Amino acid sequence: MKKVIVFFGLFILGVTISSFSKEETTTSKNLFLAKTVSTVLTESESYTQTLNIPFVGNTFNGFKEALGFKESQGRYHIVNTLGYLGKYQFGKSTLKRFRIYNTQLFLKTPELQEDAFIALCSLNKWILRKDIKRSVGNNINGIHITESGILAAAHLAGAGNVKKYLRSNGQNRFKDAYGSSIQHYLKHFSGFNTSFIEANKKPVL
Repeated sequence: MKKVIVFFGLFILGVTISSFSKEETTTSKNLFLAKTVSTVLTESESYTQTLNIPFVGNTFNGFKEALGFKESQGRYHIVNTLGYLGKYQFGKSTLKRFRIYNTQLFLKTPELQEDAFIALCSLNKWILRKDIKRSVGNNINGIHITESGILAAAHLAGAGNVKKYLRSNGQNRFKDAYGSSIQHYLKHFSGFNTSFIEANKKPVL
């Protein structure tokens, strides 16, 4: 009889401990899920908060990756309907300026595309050096003008069109065949650190 009582006593004790253990595990899981869910931004929060993405941010690397994504979603092999090539959507005339004639090789060589992008930024910075000095820090059509915004706009529209826009105080506007404007690039690519780029009249790859 005593053995039966002891057996039932141990059984009840085991069930009690097990229930506490399950409750604690469930609680810890719920806490973990709560922490995970709380880190997901709502739609309104995503517009008001800046996310710090590793190796990108407002660095030059961030600048070129953001511009490359806007141009081609970062795809090196792409050719658009107007014949512009690669990650940064170079025109053939621009490539010839840097003595790049083999477009198939260009599309297959990411390193060459990256070098060409830096070379074009250097050239545009030299062409627009006076306008950068005069315009950076000003506001045109409600847009705060920065060097990175100017270089991005020059990549879209050419340095000459950006010069006309800045010197007309935003009256002389430009849009490409797909509707992208100088103003959009000035705003969208504002505030990146492009001090890495040296102004160069004749950059060499």
